[in-house]
Amino acid sequence: MFAPHLFESTQIITFPLKFLFTTEGNPFIIHNFLNSMHLYKTTSGFILQRENEFKTLEGISEWDDLINRDDLYDYLTAQWEKSLPSSGLEDLPEDGLLAPIGSQEVWAAGVTYYSSRLARMEESLDAGGGDFYSRVYQAERPEIFMKATPARVVGPNSPFRIRKDSEWDVPEPELTLFATSSGKIVAYTIGNDVSSRSIEGENPLYLPQAKTFDECACLGPCLFVPKQPLGPDTGVELSISRGEEKVFFGSTSLTQMKRSPEELIGFLFRETSFESGVFLMTGTGIVPGTDFTLQSGDLVSISIDSIGVLTNSVR
Repeated sequence: MFAPHLFESTQIITFPLKFLFTTEGNPFIIHNFLNSMHLYKTTSGFILQRENEFKTLEGISEWDDLINRDDLYDYLTAQWEKSLPSSGLEDLPEDGLLAPIGSQEVWAAGVTYYSSRLARMEESLDAGGGDFYSRVYQAERPEIFMKATPARVVGPNSPFRIRKDSEWDVPEPELTLFATSSGKIVAYTIGNDVSSRSIEGENPLYLPQAKTFDECACLGPCLFVPKQPLGPDTGVELSISRGEEKVFFGSTSLTQMKRSPEELIGFLFRETSFESGVFLMTGTGIVPGTDFTLQSGDLVSISIDSIGVLTNSVR
């Protein structure tokens, strides 16, 4: 397990309700570090939030240039001082909030939680591949794979796809890191690593087909840019609703991760460069059981402490 980080005092803030209502209509309360910012990519420009205040960043048009900075927190702090207040997210249309990605690739790590190890072993048992997941969980080298190009990523409130040739499909709620081209982690977001468990379970070599297809990844609602790294006590929740019924709920925390974010990024950058930085999903600790599969129309909400809530429906 990775060691805890020490943080300065925290406070509770309330985000615009249209982005934070759960499927039951109850607002999430997001715990936010004082020394942090939320950076939103929207159809109206780039919006920066600090506590309950919002400002629009003026004179900045390229997302990649904005976020691919080792000093991102300090840069945004300077931009905050020279930017004018804005109404924030309240006036945005339903599709006004975009995925916080530019030209970056999205990669993902697998079997980083013990619960994920057990689930992967179970789904691959009949194919004789269960032992592979136990071994990769214990190995020095983590499982890391290419998840999506930007064109295959959807943002908040946009629908994602499940494969038509799959019989067993699940969302995978994951803390997602943003690392600059130098390999420094400067921000976090929420990721949904949509997966076909039936295809991967049939043969572990089918993992690329189980993981990568059109609209296979969700990112958002923002980039969370703290002065200090997220701590391992950070909570993650997954809620799935079907019509008026909640059909699944699960929660975990980063204390259950076997590998640290820095370790995962270190392996990703060993022999691979990323000109504009990269997003890395860090694995899931919440796995619906064998009796559950996603259906068209399901509403999937993922919340991570300090970052916010990412909500998407199944196309």
